[in-house]
Amino acid sequence: MSAPDNLLKDFQLRSTPGRQEVLQIFLKNSYALSHGDIEREMPLDFDRVTLYRTLKTFLDNALCNNNCSTAGHHHNHVHFKCTICGQTSCLEVEIPGIKLPKGYKPVESNLLIQGTCQHCA
Repeated sequence: MSAPDNLLKDFQLRSTPGRQEVLQIFLKNSYALSHGDIEREMPLDFDRVTLYRTLKTFLDNALCNNNCSTAGHHHNHVHFKCTICGQTSCLEVEIPGIKLPKGYKPVESNLLIQGTCQHCA
C-alpha cells in the first residue's frame, strides 16, 4: 500500500485517484502550498471542482502530518513567506498569547511573517 493510501486509511477516507494525486503533491513538497500551486501540479484533465472538494475533505478531516486526529486538530503556528522565492513555510515557533476583548473566544491562531528565507538570504 502506498503512503497516500495509508494516510487516507488512517483518517478513514476512501482512496480515490484524485486524493492520492493531491497527497503525493503534499508529500513531495516540504513547504506550504497554495491552491494554485497544487492545481499547477495536477494532471491537465483533473477537474478543478474535484480538487476543491478534495482539499475541503482533507481540511474537514484534519488530514495533516502533525499527528493530529479529527478530535484534536489545533495548529497555532507561524507561517513565514519569503519575499524573494515566494515559498511559505510553517515554522515551529510558538505564538505568544493574545488577550482578546470580552466575549471573543479564540479557536486557532495563525501568524504570517514576511521576509527572506534561509535559502534566499
